[in-house]
Amino acid sequence: MSLSPESATNVARVLSEALPYIRRFRDKTVVIKYGGNAMVDESLKQSFARDVVLMKTVGINPVVVHGGGPQIGSLLKRLGKESEFVSGMRVTDAETMDVVEMVLGGLVNKEIVNLINRHGGSAVGLTGKDGDLIRARKLTVTQDDGSGNPPEIVDIGHVGEVESIDVSVVDMLVQGNFIPVIAPIGVGEDGHSYNINADLVAGKVAEVLGAEKLILLTNTRGLLSREGELLTGLSTSVVDELIADGTIHGGMLPKIRCALEAVRSGVTSAHIIDGRVKHAVMVELFTDEGIGTLIR
Repeated sequence: MSLSPESATNVARVLSEALPYIRRFRDKTVVIKYGGNAMVDESLKQSFARDVVLMKTVGINPVVVHGGGPQIGSLLKRLGKESEFVSGMRVTDAETMDVVEMVLGGLVNKEIVNLINRHGGSAVGLTGKDGDLIRARKLTVTQDDGSGNPPEIVDIGHVGEVESIDVSVVDMLVQGNFIPVIAPIGVGEDGHSYNINADLVAGKVAEVLGAEKLILLTNTRGLLSREGELLTGLSTSVVDELIADGTIHGGMLPKIRCALEAVRSGVTSAHIIDGRVKHAVMVELFTDEGIGTLIR
């Protein structure tokens, strides 16, 4: 069955619109933080894998950093262990860290690798332990109970932040035409493993690689105004104003700060896009309108 004239015209328009973007981003690196609905909905998983393989096929170098919080929580529940959170971060004792490594470095990472490979790519899975990729330090968390007493320091276990990134192994894979898929687990000077926020790892990897773009997949349309309108084409100074006046708050704050730091550290642009939309990465990269919030 052939396309109707109208459909054929739309296809031709989309392809011609994509061409200048393909030329512009050829040989550039794009770091994608993969998480949310895009990781659990079957059709979204398939479209994400196709987007990543298409990028590699046209000469762009995708690097994927993934999360896996719901999958960790699910396995802990099956093992009879309750998840506990402090300031939005999972309390991670030694036993929980074993589960985190098993889920992030094993089950989730290899599923993503297999998904990309089944769609014609050549993906290789890594954790921060491989090639000394991610050096971590223990994250210090303080809580203020509002009583005027000094903030309390809370030990949440094997939760870390990025101390340094050595992307030698990532560079080697990219030059070998592979697609790196990174689980956000780092290792500290003490030799212990640390669970690190995937947005933070993606931002730091983008900075060190000198990436053209950092793309954060979320379960929202992007950054919204107080009236619910999508905000895009933002400068770092405008984003600072939106944080100051409270427009950006809650769970969006860490993502925005991650994007801001990446852009201020040399990444050309950061994008917060709706991972609930099929082919969201491709639409953001290769069309004039895009699909989310762009920060330069």
